[in-house]
This record gives sequence, C-alpha cells and structure tokens, in this order.
Amino acid sequence: MAPQQTHRSGFAALIGRPNVGKSTLLNQLTGEKLAIVSPKPQTTRNRILGVVTRPEGQVAFLDTPGIHQAKGELNRYMVDVALQAVDDVDLVLFVIEPGAATENPEVSPGNRFILERLQKAGKPTFLVINKIDTVLKPVLLPLIDLYRKEFPFAEVVPISAKDDDGVEQLFQAVLQHMPEGDPLFPEDVLTDQAEKTLVAEYIREQVLRHCRQEIPYSTAVLVDFFDESEREPPPGTPPGKLAGLIRIAASIYVERDSQKAIIIGKQGQMLKTIGTDARKAIQRLLGAHVYLSLRVRVEPRWSERPEGLKKLGYE
Repeated sequence: MAPQQTHRSGFAALIGRPNVGKSTLLNQLTGEKLAIVSPKPQTTRNRILGVVTRPEGQVAFLDTPGIHQAKGELNRYMVDVALQAVDDVDLVLFVIEPGAATENPEVSPGNRFILERLQKAGKPTFLVINKIDTVLKPVLLPLIDLYRKEFPFAEVVPISAKDDDGVEQLFQAVLQHMPEGDPLFPEDVLTDQAEKTLVAEYIREQVLRHCRQEIPYSTAVLVDFFDESEREPPPGTPPGKLAGLIRIAASIYVERDSQKAIIIGKQGQMLKTIGTDARKAIQRLLGAHVYLSLRVRVEPRWSERPEGLKKLGYE
C-alpha cells in the first residue's frame, strides 16, 4: 500500500517593482484572468487573491501593486498594500526581470529597497526571474549570483510568465515550501474578488489600453448598477453558449475636465471603443450577454486626498 501523500496549503505573495509581470504570472498560475494587465506601470492597485487547488495541495497567491517611490496618497496606499502582504503569507515570491542584463549586473535602487524590507520581514523567499525569453540564458548566471549574495533565497526560479515557461515548476517548488495542512478554501474557490470588482477592473483595463499616457494614473472605475435579474439562461441552452442578460452601469472617474474630454473622445468615439471592448471581456467573464452603460465623472484630485481614495474604493 502506497504511503499517503502529505497535503500542503498556505499563502504566497508576489512582490516586486511595477511591470515585472506579477499579474501575468498570477493569471498563468490560476489559468484565469483575475488581474488586469497593461504595459503601463502601477496597473495593479489592490491585493488580488488567486487560489490554485490540486490533489496534493493548495496555494493562495496574492498579487500586489508594484513597489515604487510613493508620491501622493494613491501611491502610498498601493505600496502599503504590497508591503502588508509580506506579513500575511508563508512564502514571498520576489519577482524581478533581467532588464538590460549584462555580465556585470547591479541591483537597482528599487529592488534594493525591497530586499531591505524582506530582510526585516524574515519570511522564506524565492527569487523569481521573469521574462527570461528576453535575454540569453548565460546572461542570467551573473544576475543569479549577484542576488544570492544579497539575500538568502530559498530558491531561484527563472520563468517566462507570458510564455508559460517554468510556471508549473515554480508552482511545484512553492507547494513544497507550504506548511502541511488541510485546504484553506473550498476547491471551487478561485478568488475572493466580487464580480462587480472584476467588472470595474476590466473597464479600467480598457481605459489603460486606449487612452493617452497621462490618463491611467488619474482613473478609477465604480460599478453603479449591476442587475442580474435576467441572467439565468433559458431551459435547453447549450453549455458554453452566451445566454441571459446582465445590465451594468459604471462610472469612470478622472481628476480634470480635460481628462474627461480625452476619455469621451471626438463625438464619443473613445468612450464607445472602451465600452465595446470592456463589454466583450465582461461577457466572457460572466458567461452571459451584457448591456454596459458608461459615463465619465470628474472627482478633482481624488488620488491625492484620503477622502477621495475612500470614495473610490481604495481604503
């Protein structure tokens, strides 16, 4: 009779600078789009839970905002969210990118700041080198040696989250560092994010995609109305076919009238494009037809004021 396999479960935080691919990694690990992704820094603003459940164990991953030099209330909020997550987990995944890797790499000031905070936290930590598809593998060796001299990493795992290269190996290594124990969540739980929260993020993702550089940092989205009274598909609807209807109204908040004009666009064309692409993504998420109504509102200096952050859900 084969010995019973030990079941492990625990929490792991994805920590790192903006745009190193933490959200892409979370989505790849879970197999679902839980975190929006864009090439613009500071896309992730809140802690995002993604649960991966296997017969041998369960890992609850926490995606966090990129740690950066915090100027303004919103940026300080995001950095606090990221650093707080370190205290709440069993394992930290410090995600970096090789960048312009050379034979004589250096630890950037931003990554050095994170390493100092991780030293104080004293949590077991993996170094996860993402985007290895962008450099030649021999160039990674000096980078690994450099970081190993800076911090006693439990593991060093090179990956490409975009290409799903090394992600399964990373998961297995993480699982082996989790404490023994029963699952922390029911096996059908993927995230703790409400559908309304995901809908708001999907809309904000389209603003990030389509609008000019100065817009994303001043944008927030709130769902004002979410009516699923007609969501149930009619009897006999084939599996996987969109059926039923969900009516959603949401507000896109910006800080200035000039930003509002950019999001609306000439004759409303930009807002229409944002709405069309967001509706398609939301329909895939919810598995039903979606009627989406968007409006743009101005909340002056909301990202600089504690009461502004609270009003728009950052508290």
